[in-house]
Amino acid sequence: MAKYVALLSWTDQGIRNAKDTINRANAARKAFEAVGGKITDIYWTIGPYDVVVLFEAPDSDTAYRIMLQTGMQGNVRTVTMPAMDEQAMATIIQGI
Repeated sequence: MAKYVALLSWTDQGIRNAKDTINRANAARKAFEAVGGKITDIYWTIGPYDVVVLFEAPDSDTAYRIMLQTGMQGNVRTVTMPAMDEQAMATIIQGI
């Protein structure tokens, strides 16, 4: 599965409901699993981003769809990037 890093910033709605963040994270895990994805790690952070999510999805369309659905709930704005582990990077380097 493809790997992704998502940087989340709370919206005004999200910060007003910060006490629900654990419940929202658990709901997100279930939503990702329902479409064949998986959240591998969630980190709450201090700085320009409030939450960092590491996840896997079967393809970019699925990743895009699930991140749109996440944003549509109104609690976060997202920046999502594809990520490669060492093995994937080694394969890419072999083609150079």
